[in-house]
Amino acid sequence: MYRIVRKLIASALAFAITGPAFAQSEFKIARQFGIGYLQFILMEHEKLIEKHAKAEGVPDLNVKWMQVSGGSTINDGLISGSLDAAAVGTPPLIVLWAKTNGAVRAVSAMNSYPMYLNTRNPDIKSIKDFADPSRIAVPAVKVSSQAIALQMAAAKAFGDSEYQKLDRFTVSMRHPDAVAAMLSGSTGIDTHFTNEPFSTIELKDPKIRTIINSYEIYGGPATAVVAVTSERFRKESPKAYMAFYKALEEATNMINADKPKVAAIYLEVTKDKSLKPDEIVEIIKNPDFIFTLAPQNIMQTALFMHKAGSIKVKASSWKDLFFPEVHTLNGS
Repeated sequence: MYRIVRKLIASALAFAITGPAFAQSEFKIARQFGIGYLQFILMEHEKLIEKHAKAEGVPDLNVKWMQVSGGSTINDGLISGSLDAAAVGTPPLIVLWAKTNGAVRAVSAMNSYPMYLNTRNPDIKSIKDFADPSRIAVPAVKVSSQAIALQMAAAKAFGDSEYQKLDRFTVSMRHPDAVAAMLSGSTGIDTHFTNEPFSTIELKDPKIRTIINSYEIYGGPATAVVAVTSERFRKESPKAYMAFYKALEEATNMINADKPKVAAIYLEVTKDKSLKPDEIVEIIKNPDFIFTLAPQNIMQTALFMHKAGSIKVKASSWKDLFFPEVHTLNGS
């Protein structure tokens, strides 16, 4: 009986994501905070989706952008249908893929960049030094890219069975709020697992330093952000889907071709006053910050999450997690 109920639930979930047919006139997209979502910022500012939709024969596509914090909010939106596409971290993608039996997958990677575990606590020299009352801010406990990277670091430091050892120190907090907490020095948050530009802002304070970054945990560059959508959207709105994919490609080429121009657009859209234009350019020019549609080192995270029990389905290849348009790229 339990197996039958599970099959019925899975079928209902798949139906909710892949059918029934609908007429696509509105395209709802979500992104989070930070330079990791730079392609989406450019796509919104330059109206790249609308441009490519028109070329595909959809001149009146109404693209709606929204900004949220945390992959779990986006996951719920994609499953419920209140969102058509989003930019998320690699772990939220893997959770979505497993939870929906592949009905939600990535359109492409967007970039690889290091995440930084910054602290203002002088007693913390490595991840082995955390003790109460220290608290680590992450976008979403247990499910965000930072939370999973912290588990991977804990597994290496304390042993595979202790991968959750640092979870009790984590609290969910938006990056901008975590930066404010770190700089104030008066809250219970003394550590922040973050990304750019928030890390650069924090490290201007001489009391704040980086303990470890995600590239050290992964052993090299790894995709940080991907663009995701549903099989339903891809099948029933193929022209809008292709407009989305081509806009991602164009935005990525824009970043790699003219970083100063892109930095200026980023500051215009985000209204960020904490960093100067040349500082944003330096972040984007960092060779560790790679803007590419090809996934990098995705499988290490997918296999870890399966081993840890975060997902029940094991991916056999990175291509399982991505729609076919990027299968010819040199991914991993």
